[in-house]
Amino acid sequence: MIGITAYGAYIPRYRIGREVFRQAWGMQYSPGERAVAYYDEDSVTMAHAAAVDCLGNANAGGMEALFLASTTLPYKEKQMASLLAAAMDLPATVRTADFTDSLRAGTLAMSSALDAVKSGSAPRVLVVSADCRMGIPTSAREQIFGDGAAAFRFGHEDVAVEIEASHSVNTEITDVWRRNRDPFPSGWEDRWAILYGYLAPLQEAIKGLLEKTGRTPKDFSRVILPAPDYRSHQELVRSLGFDPKAQAQDPLLNTIGATGAAHAPMMLAAALESAKAGERILLANYGNGADAFALRITENIRKIKPFRGIAAHLKSKRPLGSYERFLRWREVVEVEGSRRQQPFSSPTVLYRESGWLLPLKGSKCRRCGLMDFPPQRVCYQCGSKDAFDLIPLAKTGKVFTYTEDYLTGAAFEEFAGTVVLDLDGGGRFRALTSETEAGETHIDMPMELVFRKIHEGAGYNNYFWKARPTR
Repeated sequence: MIGITAYGAYIPRYRIGREVFRQAWGMQYSPGERAVAYYDEDSVTMAHAAAVDCLGNANAGGMEALFLASTTLPYKEKQMASLLAAAMDLPATVRTADFTDSLRAGTLAMSSALDAVKSGSAPRVLVVSADCRMGIPTSAREQIFGDGAAAFRFGHEDVAVEIEASHSVNTEITDVWRRNRDPFPSGWEDRWAILYGYLAPLQEAIKGLLEKTGRTPKDFSRVILPAPDYRSHQELVRSLGFDPKAQAQDPLLNTIGATGAAHAPMMLAAALESAKAGERILLANYGNGADAFALRITENIRKIKPFRGIAAHLKSKRPLGSYERFLRWREVVEVEGSRRQQPFSSPTVLYRESGWLLPLKGSKCRRCGLMDFPPQRVCYQCGSKDAFDLIPLAKTGKVFTYTEDYLTGAAFEEFAGTVVLDLDGGGRFRALTSETEAGETHIDMPMELVFRKIHEGAGYNNYFWKARPTR
């Protein structure tokens, strides 16, 4: 039996109500709100958060492969799955791959993971899908798009969700596209794109799956169909013979938005949170063709629960009431940057210190037990030299002291926050803050460390750990 052995998800804390777009442009295309990544988040950092939510206390070192799926990876030429593996402290023997350039990237990565497990080339594979898309201002896509991520571990032991069958089709159609030089997606006439880029391929793939398995729509408790809008979703559900109220999984369009390559995976994660043993789920996805999967829930579903998952992330939110702030975070408008010297990084130093920097490891003295970061050859407490072990730092702690600097002229927020944390596992850690509002930080405030982009010194993205209020 091959299938899903663990799952998790991530939704950014901030949500912008769609009435905010109406206030800015006089147009509102749909109700509800959409999830908005903070200014220091991107597809890679959200993928890391989803992976952490998925694995929990599981042994991340047991992975043989890591696949990252996204249409919004920050580089056109540089693998990002390797960065994700480094931040997760996975060994160099783990196979890494990026799946991109298609809304089907998430389900295509899942298909590749299943093939790897089935063949034995990678008995345990982690698949993470994340997207952070922007629609052009005033467009419907600007309001409908949302940000988020989902992660699934595939294997053949303790399977909670068996993959019974799959069926795929490909379609050459130029319905929605984004060229290398384009900041926003473009599309052809909406109704034509829906008919031939969305409805037709999904109908063909799902009918092919039903024929292959000999099942009917009534055999499935839930059907997961991502969609570019709610009307198209309902039309597809009815055309296939499913009950929109009893079987259709919430497409999350009014609470998160259409999350690109992560849309179908996030809907699956939401469905699994309430799934019961014996139920069957039909999962499908689209984008220059379509993928369809028949899933069966096993008794092991009760043994796996994400740390937060979709439901808890939906409840943990903070309103973003400023459209101008939204544009600033996404760098759609050019604003004055910091008045201080811009940061600079050295790829040579990052490579040399990669063993402890990205996975966030400190030195623990073998003689007195002192935890220190960065790792030190000489223990300042007992004086022992080269007598330490590299230990992962705890990712939670309380504020020992902090500053809020309003003089930096920060490009994305009105202030730059810094905290010193007393970590729960020992040691102190100095970090920039993330997702904090002015005046919010205080002594003894619980905070957690998160993997974020810190700057673009030397012309490339620099990632490290920041501190945010515990969600």
